[in-house]
Amino acid sequence: MTLAERLRHKYALSEKGAEDMIKAFAACTLSNIVLILPVGLLYYLVYDLMDKNIGDGHISLYVFGIAVCLVLIFAATYFQYNSTFFATYLESGVRRISLAEKLRKLPLSFFGKKDLSDLTSTIMADCSTLETASSHWIPELAGSIISTFIIALSLFFFDWRMAIAALWVLPVSFIIVLFSSRVQHSLGKKQMKVKMDCADGIQECLESLRDLKANNAERAYMNELDIKIKAVEKRAIITELGTAVFVVAAQMVLKLGIATVALVGGILLVDGSLDVLTFFMFLLLVSRLYDPLQMSLQNLAAIISADIQCQRMDEILGHEIQTGSKELTNKGCDIVFDHVAFAYNGSEIVLKDVSFTARQGEVTALIGPSGGGKTTVSRLALRFWDVSRGKITVGGMDISKIDPETLMSLYAVVFQDVTLFNNSIMENIRIGRKDASDEEVIQAARLAHCSEFVEKLPQGWNTVIGENGSELSGGERQRISIARAFLKDAPIILLDEATASLDVENETMIQESLSRLIRNKTVLVIAHRMRAVAGVDKIVVLENGIVAEQGAPGELAGRNGIYRHMTGIQMEAASWKL
Repeated sequence: MTLAERLRHKYALSEKGAEDMIKAFAACTLSNIVLILPVGLLYYLVYDLMDKNIGDGHISLYVFGIAVCLVLIFAATYFQYNSTFFATYLESGVRRISLAEKLRKLPLSFFGKKDLSDLTSTIMADCSTLETASSHWIPELAGSIISTFIIALSLFFFDWRMAIAALWVLPVSFIIVLFSSRVQHSLGKKQMKVKMDCADGIQECLESLRDLKANNAERAYMNELDIKIKAVEKRAIITELGTAVFVVAAQMVLKLGIATVALVGGILLVDGSLDVLTFFMFLLLVSRLYDPLQMSLQNLAAIISADIQCQRMDEILGHEIQTGSKELTNKGCDIVFDHVAFAYNGSEIVLKDVSFTARQGEVTALIGPSGGGKTTVSRLALRFWDVSRGKITVGGMDISKIDPETLMSLYAVVFQDVTLFNNSIMENIRIGRKDASDEEVIQAARLAHCSEFVEKLPQGWNTVIGENGSELSGGERQRISIARAFLKDAPIILLDEATASLDVENETMIQESLSRLIRNKTVLVIAHRMRAVAGVDKIVVLENGIVAEQGAPGELAGRNGIYRHMTGIQMEAASWKL
């Protein structure tokens, strides 16, 4: 594996980002070496002064040397800035976009293991940490190590004894910090855990504020949240202290290098085996040599602690994505479940053996007790997850071999939980088909009976509806979702309690509209109310992960089975009065 490939994997870099980081190593190395040039110039100036060999020609030469040093320092600093900061900020944008693109292609099984605050933290906070690492820590550490190695070799040409006196502290200091890696990893994981607990608590508080107020639970919840916030503060102090113990110890050892240079140099000077000028040069050089290394020890500790963020990011970037052919080969749109089994996380079994056919031109309803697997069946049909065993086909085409985004072109979905965006009503409906004209969007909205409430809004179709449609009622949000399905006009319709949030009057209107939408299409309906499926062509009853019954409503009503039992219970519930 090349250096660039190692850097890409280690720090979640693009190919260009890895190449830019190598350039940053060279830039920081060059900058450190150039900063040593004034020391060499001063050495020769003192040599000439002591030798009384200084004249107008020499003065001009030294003035020219100073000018050259300034130009080289400026050029090296400019090169370093562009190679570290500027290049890193560009790479940071690429990294965030790459993460977003990868998240778009991941199966929903991945998101079942992650919550929103965790993923947000990875994209924002973890990326920010790596941005700082790439611009400040990693290049400077690499540059310091390389430049120190080059300078260290040159010191041995002057006096090997003084070189050893100056350099023995370097490996000791770095070993101290490197030995702290296990402690830092442990502290970092604990700190990340309390951070995520706090972020989860804040997000949960914002999402459930209405329920907290309704139950007078704000004070109790805020007390718990305050404990989580204080835990983050406490853990941050412990982590910083744990890192500082090793870094400060290493820096103290590094300072001993100046003392040993002075001590060894003094002994050799008295002994007559070292001249004053060389002694002076070593004292100047070590003070300059240790400066970048002081910061590098902190950088090394920071890089070690950033491994947690790198691992979290690599978990996303390295996760297997769903792939498949970009070409649809289906003949018709019959959906066939053939002995399908499925388990979340490989262990939580939801479906054991499900087989049924939803035919084109028919409405197939999925019903059954809660937890029976209705929603899971619908998500598997959409290839939000891949089956554990068996096969699902659409028109004879195995959906596991089709790219998920290509497959979704066959589906229009109306979920029970509607997701809307903080945008206009027009753009929220246009998500159903991004290239649709305004006239087509409005026509679809009218079919879903959206115009009745939209035309009463201040800006009409251009009214911004707030985060997740907060400015609208539940029924209005549901109608926008149905309008999307009308606009997409796909051959397969999946309705997940599509009219659950509507009042009786609106439900009747929407059902009439839906009857036009689903004509000559394959329709899968998830329903809990039996009256909503009385007119479907086929009912599939799911219980405990298997197909307990299937057939036409009249056929199942004649059996003494689950469908008849559920219908009876709901009829009793409908007649109940206060």
